Amino acid sequence: MEPWQKSLEQSITTTEELAGRFAFDAEQLRAVVQRYPMRITPHYLSLIEEPGDPIWRQCVPDPRELATDELLPDPLNEAGLSPVPGLIHRYPDRVVLLVSTTCAMYCRFCLRKHQVGCVGIATDLDRAIDYIAETPAVRDVVLSGGDPLLLSDDLLERILARLHKIPHLEIIRIGSRTPVTLPDRITPELCRMLRQYHPLYVNTQFNHPREITAASAAACTMLADAGIQLGNQTVLLKGVNADPAVMKQLMQRLLTIRVRPYYIHQMDLVQGTGHFRTSVETGLAIMGGLRGHTSGMATPYYVIDAPGGKGKVPIVPEFLERRGGKLLLRNYLGEVIEYPDIDG
Repeated sequence: MEPWQKSLEQSITTTEELAGRFAFDAEQLRAVVQRYPMRITPHYLSLIEEPGDPIWRQCVPDPRELATDELLPDPLNEAGLSPVPGLIHRYPDRVVLLVSTTCAMYCRFCLRKHQVGCVGIATDLDRAIDYIAETPAVRDVVLSGGDPLLLSDDLLERILARLHKIPHLEIIRIGSRTPVTLPDRITPELCRMLRQYHPLYVNTQFNHPREITAASAAACTMLADAGIQLGNQTVLLKGVNADPAVMKQLMQRLLTIRVRPYYIHQMDLVQGTGHFRTSVETGLAIMGGLRGHTSGMATPYYVIDAPGGKGKVPIVPEFLERRGGKLLLRNYLGEVIEYPDIDG
């Protein structure tokens, strides 16, 4: 067993284990864990300073996850955009291939909260890869899940090798939070394997400056030294990073570990995550605190992934129209989509 697999086995998965480390009311969280599993790696657990801090909020269940609201399990209509199980074809030239059903840590705000770590993802890899091979318009594939880097090196390489042979496929991207939550997964052996399949990109997700540690920096350095372009997709989270000073520090520190800020995502309208939502004005204030106040390289796009699978829409003040409590967004196809905003 690899060291990273042993570390994963030592993760906290029950409220009783967590209560042995911190003083909090574990009883009220049991029902949440039964619905949405918990897994916190030893590395990420070590970053928590106290209950309720920005690290805690991302990994520890909250009773508000069970709140009844108007949010949806699948707000981006990924199921409706899946021509074969486990493959999402939203944009004309790129697809998302779901290759894993688990993550090193179950983030409480996950887009696929109703699937990952719960009922799993039914992916027919053969059919999905055949679909890509038979669809010449597809030039870009994103491996996602779950976390692709929780696959063994051998299985991941088999997938990469098959994709690499498709003539019209130009680039492969991997979405992984392991550099943040399980940095010892990034090994020299993994990087030697990955560098055979360029052009290869890895997008990770740092959401708070305290997640940038010596271990996560070393993991990113190892990937970058293997010639892999690293990007970061931060989720805007109330109580975690919804502050211009915090976000600026995060973006600046990412560049020091060779990770390019790519997106700041407005929270998706996912059932069980409403307590993380901020207003769009909060996001725009954060962008105002970045533009001109730090390097352009440290200034990502601020985007809303439009409900219904209509695509990512970059948000800047001059592109907004408000009607009451709703914003009107225009996507890459020129479609106008209503987005429900909140106060504060």
